[in-house]
Amino acid sequence: MAARTLLFDLDGTLSDNFAGIAASICHALERLDVAAPDAAVLRSCVGPPLRESFAQLLATNDHALIERAIALYRERFSASGWRENVVYDGIDDALRALSATGARMFICTAKPEAFARRIAEHFGFDAWIERVYGADFAGHYDDKARLMAHLLATERVDPAQAAMIGDRGKDIRAARANGVRAIGVLWGYGSREELADADAWVATTREMTAAAA
Repeated sequence: MAARTLLFDLDGTLSDNFAGIAASICHALERLDVAAPDAAVLRSCVGPPLRESFAQLLATNDHALIERAIALYRERFSASGWRENVVYDGIDDALRALSATGARMFICTAKPEAFARRIAEHFGFDAWIERVYGADFAGHYDDKARLMAHLLATERVDPAQAAMIGDRGKDIRAARANGVRAIGVLWGYGSREELADADAWVATTREMTAAAA
């Protein structure tokens, strides 16, 4: 059944912000005199909330230390990291085609909403995306299931008529928690195993368009 409302993850789904995220994480760790992790660990930080990533990177539950790391991260990310970003091939055509079907489209991302909106405007996603929903700086919406529930309620979306499109397991679990169809994209940062509970998997933007239309 065609979904009339499409919820898109941002990082790893519409655009690849790895360079900016990784460099900003390394900036924060350097300021805290902590050695930077390898590329594989940094790649695992694309998608999850920053608080979760820094708790693991710093091996701590110290709230003050984690918040300090996030402040240092944002120091660099807000200045330049958000621009170190590229749109995946075919995304513009896919959004245009899906918009032509009459579907409502939103971004639903763990990235702070202020940065996500800036990126959406920078790449012109806002030509098709009705609104961007992202995490707040205080962390209330770090839980993507809660963020999605907020989006659905605010926009009066019937979950049975919606689909979440994302590259990480958290996208799939959030969709499941809210009764929303889940489409896993395989060009991002999550493996096929991580996306095992999705209703469908897509390897190209053309497949994504067909699955979501």
